[in-house]
Amino acid sequence: MKLSVIVPAFNEERLLPESLQHIRQSLTAFDQRCWQTELIVCDNNSTDRTAEIARQAGASVVFEPVNQISRARNTGAACATGDWLVFVDADSFPSPELFDDVATAIEGGDCLGGGSTVHLESERLDVRLSVAVWNSLSRRARWAAGSFMFCEAAAFRELGGFSETLYAGEALELSRRLKRLAARWRRSIVILHRHPLRSSARKVRLYGAGELFLFLLRTIAYGGRTLRSRDACFAWYDGRR
Repeated sequence: MKLSVIVPAFNEERLLPESLQHIRQSLTAFDQRCWQTELIVCDNNSTDRTAEIARQAGASVVFEPVNQISRARNTGAACATGDWLVFVDADSFPSPELFDDVATAIEGGDCLGGGSTVHLESERLDVRLSVAVWNSLSRRARWAAGSFMFCEAAAFRELGGFSETLYAGEALELSRRLKRLAARWRRSIVILHRHPLRSSARKVRLYGAGELFLFLLRTIAYGGRTLRSRDACFAWYDGRR
């Protein structure tokens, strides 16, 4: 068994070192099972030390010139040689316990993929309530958050990966297709919840609730068409870090 951990990274020199450190520590969950692993960072046209930091941490670095999260993930996946793919965002910090839950799900033989509930590093009540709502919805609908998603490599390639027509929400779109494929293959999709993924609340600090809520309203009002516009998805692409 071999797993490929893929990290898309655009100007992530501040948080990438901690993220890669946590990923390395968490890989022990697979090492204990004598599974092979590889760590791939996709430098998504960064202008800072992202690629250098990734190489110093021992990761394989690939380059994607088009600044788009789905493309970065797909480019990383195209270079992956694992039987399973694990996507972790560069501002997220998985634990060995979470990776152990992933391994347990894989060992069960029924799972085709899934994700994890999340814990944002914020004490704000509105943020905590929003995360609680998302976690409940994620578990009920079996939608994976973009910050953490895993699936069998064969299934990922069968589906053609993340949609490159989207600049945000690509994990939800892939989750829906993955659920349909799982039904056809008589497999399951799981959202792990015992050890939530710890992730940065950077967007909340940098943009504030008002800007993010307005983006959400526009997305709903326009039936998701804003997700196909790089400019509309400013919180992912305007470079604020």
